[in-house]
Amino acid sequence: MKDTKPLEKLSEKQKGISIVLPAYNEEKTIKEVMEELIDIGFNLIVVDDGSTDNTYQVSLNFLKKYPSQVSLYRHLINRGLGATLRTGIEAALTHDSTIIITFDADGQHHSQDILPICQPLIHDEADVVIGKRNFNEMPFHKKFGNVVMNLITLIFYGKNVEDSQSGLRAFNRKAAGLMELHSRDYGVSSEIIGEVGRKHLRMVEVPITTIYTDYSLSKGTNTRVGLKILARLIRNVFK
Repeated sequence: MKDTKPLEKLSEKQKGISIVLPAYNEEKTIKEVMEELIDIGFNLIVVDDGSTDNTYQVSLNFLKKYPSQVSLYRHLINRGLGATLRTGIEAALTHDSTIIITFDADGQHHSQDILPICQPLIHDEADVVIGKRNFNEMPFHKKFGNVVMNLITLIFYGKNVEDSQSGLRAFNRKAAGLMELHSRDYGVSSEIIGEVGRKHLRMVEVPITTIYTDYSLSKGTNTRVGLKILARLIRNVFK
């Protein structure tokens, strides 16, 4: 369950933080996620990835109510997580964002983890921060899939990280502008790690909490997704 502790409001300096919310068929959760982030004071960039439910309409209602805090983009067809993050990051760069956060819309992230993962960027100790989940608390089928993806990331991108597939990340403006992302699916998470190495960016991992629900567990990387990405990467090697 979510912590009911009162949420910290943003300082003037922190108002340069933009949250990119990739959303595909998230009508069950996106309203609560957006309400919480808007209440703290964050600027939201929602990218609806061709949803067939009411995700776009829910987001549009927020845009009408909070036009200075919400920007809304829409893919007419489902293009995948990678394409959605690319759209969101490119949009954030057209705003005056000093820090760009990616934040899943399925309710698995805790809003109180956002400011801690920004600290290494604010203090110029890193260019990219990955929110590191506790694998000991992760259900086995999710844990196995994420371990597979960590191994894939190490083999194909040469970076050994503890949580390559976390959806909660932070980029400074320079790092976001250097990202060249081509993966359309969940492989984008490993590709981001690869770009960190290729562009010689500084990266740290910061522990975060994860809210596991039946709904959030049905989303994201699992063993099947990991094996599909592995098969595609192997095919690319032998092309």
